[in-house]
Amino acid sequence: MEYSITNMFAEKMTENVYVKAFAQGEETEQRELAPLVSVLLASYNHEKFVEAAVRSVMSQKGVSFELIVVDDGSSDSSPQILERLQKEFRFQYVHRENKGLVPTMNELLSMAKGKYFCSLASDDVMPPDRLQIQSSYMEANRSKPVCFGQVIRMDAEGNLDSAPDPRYTSAVPEVTFADIFLGKKELHGCTEMIECETFRAMGGYSEEFVIEDLQMMLSFLYRYEPLPVLNTVCCYYRTHSTNISGHKDWLYENTLKVLDKYSSHKLYKKARRIWMSHWFSALCYADKKEALRRLPELCSFSLPFLKRFPKLFIPRFLLKR
Repeated sequence: MEYSITNMFAEKMTENVYVKAFAQGEETEQRELAPLVSVLLASYNHEKFVEAAVRSVMSQKGVSFELIVVDDGSSDSSPQILERLQKEFRFQYVHRENKGLVPTMNELLSMAKGKYFCSLASDDVMPPDRLQIQSSYMEANRSKPVCFGQVIRMDAEGNLDSAPDPRYTSAVPEVTFADIFLGKKELHGCTEMIECETFRAMGGYSEEFVIEDLQMMLSFLYRYEPLPVLNTVCCYYRTHSTNISGHKDWLYENTLKVLDKYSSHKLYKKARRIWMSHWFSALCYADKKEALRRLPELCSFSLPFLKRFPKLFIPRFLLKR
């Protein structure tokens, strides 16, 4: 079953006290409150999707929040779209030259006034009530500075899968450092809600790495494990041809760089072998010639690799991803 999000925000917009205040040019009691949650949106070349992303944030209700958008030097019409939306909704907006995702996320974090923050990619959509549900959980469970949630995949046209992605539901109700480090469970980086001051004290997003969410997750888990994972859909994750997740070599290569930060950890060698076996498995599905070429680099006499080695000889149409 598929469900389209097209025009799903039309009725929601009238329920948001911020939107009412902006449309009428009036101040309201809630508008004057300090935001409990800051939504950080890094925009880059998503002219087809960025308006839906912004409207999905501005349709949130039940909690005081702010939206902060930085356009990271888009070369398409994203800046013009965001300028129009900024006039309509009066969120904080910056357009500047390209600096890359991680510096942009740290810039957004430095601007946040909320007690908590969450991020939203400019091609994704925020489900209704996400901010209220997650912030209420954080307020009621103060011992943990971050929580995660679930995603439903969405295609380029906005058609939603019928259920949350099972790769992430298996992480409910909590995860440990070993779960993520060894790839036993998965967290989606678009589902986090984080205590701002705690993350700032940890140094924010590490600009040493291009995968900002994995290093963030491991940093929190290393200090505060186990961390809670809610059975709440926090993001409609859009899949299309330019998704970073589609570039497997880039993804695994940079995942291994993040793991190297924990080279002194007792699980490090095991983790590297496991993630290299995952890389080999992905190559066996996508490009068997490349899998064969990289065999000396990725092979090991470990059970994870030996279980995947036969994939090199199995026709692609018979393989499960």
